[in-house]
Amino acid sequence: MTQSVPSAPLTRPARLAPGARVAVVAPSGPVPEERLSAGLDLLRGWDLDPVVAPHVLDRHPDFAYLAGTDADRAADLQAAWCDPDVDAVLCARGGYGAQRMVDLLDWDAIRAAGPKVFVGFSDITALHEAFAVRAGFVTLHGPMTAGVDFLKNARAQDHLRATLLAPETALTITAGRAAPLVPGRARGVLLGGCLSLLAAGLGAPHARPSARGGLLCLEDVGEETYRLDRYLTQLLRAGWLDGVNGVVLGSWADCSPYSEIRPMLADRLGGLGVPVVEELGFGHGEGAPTIPFGVTAELDAGEGTLTLDEPALL
Repeated sequence: MTQSVPSAPLTRPARLAPGARVAVVAPSGPVPEERLSAGLDLLRGWDLDPVVAPHVLDRHPDFAYLAGTDADRAADLQAAWCDPDVDAVLCARGGYGAQRMVDLLDWDAIRAAGPKVFVGFSDITALHEAFAVRAGFVTLHGPMTAGVDFLKNARAQDHLRATLLAPETALTITAGRAAPLVPGRARGVLLGGCLSLLAAGLGAPHARPSARGGLLCLEDVGEETYRLDRYLTQLLRAGWLDGVNGVVLGSWADCSPYSEIRPMLADRLGGLGVPVVEELGFGHGEGAPTIPFGVTAELDAGEGTLTLDEPALL
């Protein structure tokens, strides 16, 4: 198994063109049918051709928090990726379950099929890690087809659409509240995702050995401050943050008040001696931008900007 070096840029897939076929899959939690239908309508409005994988609306017979069995969820993603007529694979939602199915995927076949656009976040962090480590492909940390944050927020829709169809127009990522937690500038390859998922993946065969050389993007949802502290402390104790070039902090939706979280972030991350920008807005927050993992970027914490060296997609 080939492991990608975090400091090396990954292989970018091609941008989408009008009429592109995009497969919608459900690697994690169950998908509400009405939200899926609304998301498909949005994609059609972008002149894309969405197709729904066979098991997207399934429910696991024993575990209500899963969209179908592990084998069926993996089979849907595998089939979509290896179908030469499919240009992109979009996740319907997060929840929980990606870790249960990621090792059922045939990564040799996925590598052989080549890079494709892949979009998701939250629980999909486990798949972002796997696509980076086991395939070496750029992926997009962005809104999901049946996600409330996608369906009800034009800003999130517009940024994802620009990234997919005209990525040269989405080179600079910022947010109105972005500010330096630790000032400075840094360069590196973007990586990361949901903090709790990164901590849970330590030691797994699809996880990175470290964030060395990267710009680490972190966000989470529904967590108390002490739990976020525990996840960061686990990554620090494991040496996973050693050599990271900079940290980019997104949203902390439905977590403890940010006034409580912020001092903990400063305490846990300040000792790294690297620039840290806060409130860049990606993740579970309203109007979240799409972040391409595996692309080299420059972080300017003072200006609150993340600037890509090249478009996310070819």
